[in-house]
Amino acid sequence: MKKLFISLVTSSIFLLSSIFLSQIPGLVNYSEEEGLNSSYTYTLSQDLNGFIWIGSDNGLFRFDGKEFKQYNKKNGLKNIEVLSCHQLSNGEIFILSFLNDFAYLKDGRIINSDSNKELKKIHFEHNPSIYIHQNAVYMYEPINPKNIYIYRNGKVTTLPLFINRNRSSNINVISFDLDNHLLYLSDKNSKKNIEAYNIITKRTISCNIPLEKTTMVYRKDDFYIFKSKEKIEIYKLYNKVHFKKIQTYFTHENIQHILIDKNYGLWLCLEDGGVLHFKETLLDNRKLSNPVKFLDKYIINSILVDNDNNIWFSTRNNGIYFITEKFLTNYMHLPIKSNSAYITAIAQNGSDIILGYNEAKSGIYRSHTIKDIVFDENRKIEHKAIVSEGNTIIFGLSRSLIQYNTVTQKKYTLNTKDYNPKNLLPYTKGSVLICSSDGLTAYNYNNHTYSQILQHERIYTALLYDTDSLFVGSFKDLYKMNTQTKKKRLFLEGYYFTDIKKLKHNVYVGATNLNGIILFSNSKILKTIIPSSGLLTSQIKKIEIENENVFWASSNSGLSRVELRGDNLKINNFTQTDGLPSNVVAGCVIKGDTLFAGTSKGLGILSIRNLLSQQKFINKKVIINSITIGNQEFFNLKQKLTTQTPNNNITFNLSFPDYASQGKISYKYKIEGLNDNWEISNSPKVILNSLPPGSYTFKVFGLGYNGKQSYSSSDINFEIKPKFWQTWWFKLIMILLGAAMLFIFITLYFQKKRNKKLESLYYEKKIAELELQAIKAQINPHFIYNCLNSIQFLLYKKDYAETENYLDVFSQMIRKTLHYSEKTFMPIQEEAEYLSLYLNMEKLRLKEQFDYSIYISETVDKSWTIPSLLIQPFVENAIKHGIPKLTDRKGKIDIRFDYYEAVLCITIEDNGIGISSKDQEIIKSGSFGVKLSQKRIETFKQLFETNIILVIKNRAEQQQKQGTQIKLYITPHEN
Repeated sequence: MKKLFISLVTSSIFLLSSIFLSQIPGLVNYSEEEGLNSSYTYTLSQDLNGFIWIGSDNGLFRFDGKEFKQYNKKNGLKNIEVLSCHQLSNGEIFILSFLNDFAYLKDGRIINSDSNKELKKIHFEHNPSIYIHQNAVYMYEPINPKNIYIYRNGKVTTLPLFINRNRSSNINVISFDLDNHLLYLSDKNSKKNIEAYNIITKRTISCNIPLEKTTMVYRKDDFYIFKSKEKIEIYKLYNKVHFKKIQTYFTHENIQHILIDKNYGLWLCLEDGGVLHFKETLLDNRKLSNPVKFLDKYIINSILVDNDNNIWFSTRNNGIYFITEKFLTNYMHLPIKSNSAYITAIAQNGSDIILGYNEAKSGIYRSHTIKDIVFDENRKIEHKAIVSEGNTIIFGLSRSLIQYNTVTQKKYTLNTKDYNPKNLLPYTKGSVLICSSDGLTAYNYNNHTYSQILQHERIYTALLYDTDSLFVGSFKDLYKMNTQTKKKRLFLEGYYFTDIKKLKHNVYVGATNLNGIILFSNSKILKTIIPSSGLLTSQIKKIEIENENVFWASSNSGLSRVELRGDNLKINNFTQTDGLPSNVVAGCVIKGDTLFAGTSKGLGILSIRNLLSQQKFINKKVIINSITIGNQEFFNLKQKLTTQTPNNNITFNLSFPDYASQGKISYKYKIEGLNDNWEISNSPKVILNSLPPGSYTFKVFGLGYNGKQSYSSSDINFEIKPKFWQTWWFKLIMILLGAAMLFIFITLYFQKKRNKKLESLYYEKKIAELELQAIKAQINPHFIYNCLNSIQFLLYKKDYAETENYLDVFSQMIRKTLHYSEKTFMPIQEEAEYLSLYLNMEKLRLKEQFDYSIYISETVDKSWTIPSLLIQPFVENAIKHGIPKLTDRKGKIDIRFDYYEAVLCITIEDNGIGISSKDQEIIKSGSFGVKLSQKRIETFKQLFETNIILVIKNRAEQQQKQGTQIKLYITPHEN
């Protein structure tokens, strides 16, 4: 009777005080619409990478926060009824299905018993109990076990158990302590105490307590929970065999099973649906208080608290549910009754928070409860705004205005048949402004009088900024208006203001419908704040002032806190993932450090300090699941990743398991070695097509909610190897071959051109040689002709002795002339001797009319050669034109060979009559010998590239002497 009384009292208290939340704000359901192609889910688990694994009646699912990846029969599962999966330290995922169909996932591929015959060694009559230790799986029958099967690295070993039992015994394994090698056993058919069986020594030690038949046991470390119908008993194990009871707790509902999370939190899953959760943990050493019940319409199969303390629930027929720790904590530690209505307006009245809903009902939040004020149960008109002062609250609904007294709790409906209220704003003390489709009206709620300020114009907002001056906003412009004269003038054109607040002296903040936030003074716009500045959206509903440098902006995308820092801004954005019940925020109220946000899913109560202290980065990294190169997918990313053209199309399969972002995940990446540009992708697959050969590094950041970035990039190196024709050595060879071919082509081209030129020069040389021979042939007869004329002249005078002497010299001259005419060049010494013979012969002919001298300088090498028979015509010309005409003096001819500045200078001077009067005639039409010599000089230049310069001067002009000077400048040849 005592136990029954305690049970009834506890049940009564529970019924009165427990909070039932069938739908918690922030609770997310994942089902078939999101890609979870199964409604019946079993056990949940999380691997080392942070992925959530879900066993279901339609295979195994892996969830990365954005996509569900399904493993079923086509992937290798022989049985798609997956009860659970467990990650091992070597990265394998061990899969437990019905009917002893064991498998494991390795490198993206499922290995079943057909692929690995070792798995066929494992056989159970019932679904086994499993214990995971590092890279090993320990499995045994929960009832009357005979063996422990150990799976490790693809191999299965068997550890026999020799548990002594009678025929009537029904041994039940309640837990397994691998560290101490102990199986804890109970006999369902007897009242014996729990026994600890050592699987190594095969010895049994009796514990201090028995276990009833219908009792289920749940264990985490040294904590044991015994469940029997509506009762749970919590024990702690000491010294391996001593159980000590901590406390007993009674429920009024049957418990299906119990779960203890990683933080030692206690969860009671009920047979008729729902789950109970306690504020206290097993480590708190405190008596359990009344739990919070939620999801009361769903049968919960499994609960997982992940690495970020988010909570996951698997259900029998409704997929899985997810809620962040923040939401759960809010409702566990600061519960508010009836807090799920759609809030469209919020205001403050002293310590109370006034709420307006999307129906003809309001609420006053006070002392953690919300008291409803119903205006009309049958009307679904929403609140536009609320103004509160003292004991008076004015509720502005879309089709009516209601005045409410907080002391008397009386309601008074205002006469608004002529108005269609759009907004309600504070005005002067004891009055409010009514913005409507018909204009702007002031209402004094103390004496219930109205004053029309502006008529026949649709007004949405207004603000008194001076004693008799208003800002008045229509759906497209903002005006300045004098309340006395009723005159208005356009101030800001093209802005649809939804709210205006004064920030500080002559600085105002305006929320607009499409243009973000406008900061302005009485005369101009000071700053425009838009999404590119950091705002969540350009469509802002309300502004709440925190201080003269800080204000809050409410929108359908969340809350933005804007802090002015001189000319700079600091914007912090907050959304549902930060603890807001919903992103649709109608407005907010600030009281000290507490923020009250009116949302579409109830009132959010948050600490500003906690909001601002949140990390700027997400403490996770992007996981590169695999890389597909060409047609091959690589899961082992520790190996060196290389490929070659044409397999140079690469796909990176990415995940960013930030579950708090609820799928609002994208990726920022770049390819170092290709370019330095960061790209943004919403797809978990990054595809790179036709990459050129080279070594690359793929760097990727995860982007979660509010644009928060992962704390570090995930990097992976890979290489595109070139084909042989893309290698540097092949390109070098091709360049060299190309250069060689070009060189050969150019060489052949110029060789051909040179050959043509040489051929042309050859023929020109031949012509020049023939021409030179012809010139020589002309010189000889000319010389002989002149000599014969002289002999004839002597014979005519009958000077036979002189004729004989002349003939003797002439014969020597003829022999030398014939000898040298066949040579192209002759030594200077021989040239001097030849000239001496010639001049002696001429002296004989002219009866000693002139003297001559031949001088060879010491700087001249007499063996040097010069063109043959080159000087004689000039000497002959001097004798012929200069000497015979002299009457007042004897003729003189001087021949000098000098060498200076690497040039041989041959000078022929006479003291004849000179060329002052006949120079042009001598040069152009003078002696035949001079003409031939000039032609020989040009031929020598062309034929032998011998540089010969001829200079003829009148000595009278240069040296004030009579006669002619001829100079030949020659580059001498050596023998």
